[in-house]
Parts: sequence; structure tokens; C-alpha cells
Amino acid sequence: MKTIIFIGTNKSGSSYEAFKLSDNMRYYTVLLTNRKTFIKKRLEFPHVHFMEFCDINNIYEIRKAITSFIEKGLDIHAIVSFIDPYCYTASILSQEFGLKYFSAEAISIMLDKIKSREILDGSPYVPFFYKMNDNKTLPNEMIKESLILKSPTSTGSKDVYRVQTYRQYEKVFHEIKKRYPDEPVLVEEYLEGPQYLVETVTINHEVHIVAIIEQEITFTGRFIVTGYKMILAHDNEFYRSLKEAVNFIINKFGIKDGPCHLEIRYVKNKWKLIEANPRISGGAINLFIETAYGINLVKETLKFALGFIPDFKYKYKKESFLQYVIVLREGVLIKVTGKNKALNCPGVEQVYIRPKKGSAIMPPISMGYRYAYVIATGESADKAIENAKYGTSNIKFHIREMNDDTLNKRGKSEREILNTAYKNQQDNNKINFFSNNFILYN
Repeated sequence: MKTIIFIGTNKSGSSYEAFKLSDNMRYYTVLLTNRKTFIKKRLEFPHVHFMEFCDINNIYEIRKAITSFIEKGLDIHAIVSFIDPYCYTASILSQEFGLKYFSAEAISIMLDKIKSREILDGSPYVPFFYKMNDNKTLPNEMIKESLILKSPTSTGSKDVYRVQTYRQYEKVFHEIKKRYPDEPVLVEEYLEGPQYLVETVTINHEVHIVAIIEQEITFTGRFIVTGYKMILAHDNEFYRSLKEAVNFIINKFGIKDGPCHLEIRYVKNKWKLIEANPRISGGAINLFIETAYGINLVKETLKFALGFIPDFKYKYKKESFLQYVIVLREGVLIKVTGKNKALNCPGVEQVYIRPKKGSAIMPPISMGYRYAYVIATGESADKAIENAKYGTSNIKFHIREMNDDTLNKRGKSEREILNTAYKNQQDNNKINFFSNNFILYN
């Protein structure tokens, strides 16, 4: 039986779409997961043909599980992961079992933000950074109005903080070290400028840029991407300089084969790398690219992992915008209204609501706290944005306030950060955009 083994998944988004596509391609799908809730809710994963609980942070346990599948007669055609940090594990094991594999050393560089900056040190594409093993005095060149502190292994805006005073720096430094005592802390200059997401796949050292997407970032105490605008025209000098930067960075990482997405910011006429990840972006990005271009990037990545030649030819080009929804207050979800109304709005092609009734929801401390999205198209980029935002305005989260006992379980430090962010950002236009997306009940 032709089989694809997946190491880890989310319940939705790019990583779960891979199961649907593999099923459609008539492959037997096996999921190795360390999430007991997935095992308990097995029926919620109809495209996963076999699910096994496994310590996926232990490569020896995964290797043992794969060996047992082979002994039982499964014909393994690929070992893949669309989740950090299991991309590296999947690459190592693919190589061990004689399968198509992506560039493991390059993956390990991308999974460590300090390594990814050190490999680019001396180039124009790296922000000024400093590795702190303890909270000793910052060097003079790092004394700036705003700094970014982050864990070098953080993903999805988790454990990424902006600080504007030395007192904030000390508090945040200790918070990160408390969570990750064995890791250094990455300190960077804060950069102002538009930010872009670039989705790529490299085949035998040739970099294929599949999509360039401008990001709309909302600061809620964390940097949360709440909007994505597809850039259809790539042939002007601005985007040629972007592609030059992307090619340089990917070649420096040493990617021979494999997917990669970069977040890169344009600062004073220069490109600066913010993030690099060895996979397609999660969430709705795969559907967004398919809406704009007719390319299913997850499917093409799977084909590449199976040893086939992927096809990145655009089937069409549509002006498209992806708008996410966040909430500004903590609470328990009573219901969500407006989904059908949003679906019937002009240009709206996709509407997705993630949380279920009874779920605890809260302002975002990472990308995982975005609770809905709308994908819309239009005859122009501005019209696509207008259509997506209008569609989003119809979605209402009805929330009941949590009692103190429930709040205490969430952790004092997180709540302080969120409450401060909410108070400080009330007058911000981007924050105010979401103020009508929730209705709070006492």
C-alpha cells in the first residue's frame, strides 16, 4: 500500500490540507502525533487513515514506528512534516530510509533564528542582532529606542517581544529565560517598514518564487499578521530587488531541495530578513495562493517529496486579499454569527471559523490565536481588500466573560501583557477594526 507518513499536524490549515490531498492522490496516510486529544477525537480526522501516538520529539521513537510499519507491509513513499521543528526530523529519516529528502542542514539553520542570522552576518540582509546568554549590560550599539527580544526557536510570533525601556528589557529577558533556560535570547533592532511573505520551493539549487505577499501587521503586544495582499506583478525594480535578496538568502542557507518561506522587511531601501521557515506557511496561505493563482502549493510540495516534478505554472491571476479575525477580550465562546452573510458578500470566496462553542478565546499572543478568516477577490487590489474587510465585518464572536478562577489558569504574566497591550492600543486604527467582531456578555 503506497503510504505517506506525516510527523505532526494541526487540525486545520496547510498541514491538515496535506492529508486531504494525499487521500485524493490515493496514498495511505499515517499520522504520528504526540497530541493525546487527537487520538481521543480520532473521528475528526477522516483523511488520516491511521493515527499512532508517538513521542515525535524523539527521533528514535519515530524510527522504531516507521520500521514497524514497513515490517507490517506498508510501502513508504515519503516521510514529511509541515510543522516546525519536525521538518528536520522528516528530512533526516527520509534520507535514512532511502526516500526523497529536503536539505537537512539548511532546515536546521532556519529552525534556529541565531544561526540564520549568523550565516548572513556581513551581508546587507541581516538586521543588527546580539546573542545574550545572560542579562548583562547591552553593548552600546544595541542601546536603541526599540528592541525586539525573542527565543531563537520561536514560531508564529510566540515569545517575540518589543521593548522600549531598559526596565522592559530586563523583565522580558527574565520571562524568556524562565521559559527557555537552556537557550540564549536573541536581541535585535526594531525595524520599521512594509513586510512581505515570500513562498519558495528550491529544486536542485534553483529557487522558484511561487508567491509574494504583502503583510498587514497588527500589534497587540505581539506582532500578529492579520491581513495578506497577493502581489501579482513581479517585474518592476522593487520586486526584482526582493527576488535578488531572496535568492541570496536561500543560497546562503544552502538549500538544494525543499520548500521555504521568508518574511522580509523593506527598511530604508534595503531588505532585512525577519523570519525563515523550511515549509509552506500555515493557516490559510495554501488556499490563498490557490485562490490567486490556481496553484495548490501543498500538493506540489507533496509531489516533490514523492520524487515527482512539481508544477508552479500560474493557471490564472486574481487580485486577492486574506483577512484574519482576532478578538480583543478574553472569554468563553457562546456562538459565532455572520458566516453565511460573509459568504454572500461580493468577491468573498472562502470563510473559515475555527473555534467551537464553549471554547476559551483570547486576544492573540501568537498567530494561533487568529479565530477566523475571509479570502476575497476583486477587479483591483483595493477592491479585493475592500471585499475581504467587508465580509469580515459580518462575523461576530459572542463571548461570555470568564470568572477569576478561569482567568488565573491562563498565567498572570500573559494576562498582564495582553491587558496592557489592549489598553495601549485602543486608539490604534488596526485594533479598532476588530472592535466590532465580538460581543461581550457579563
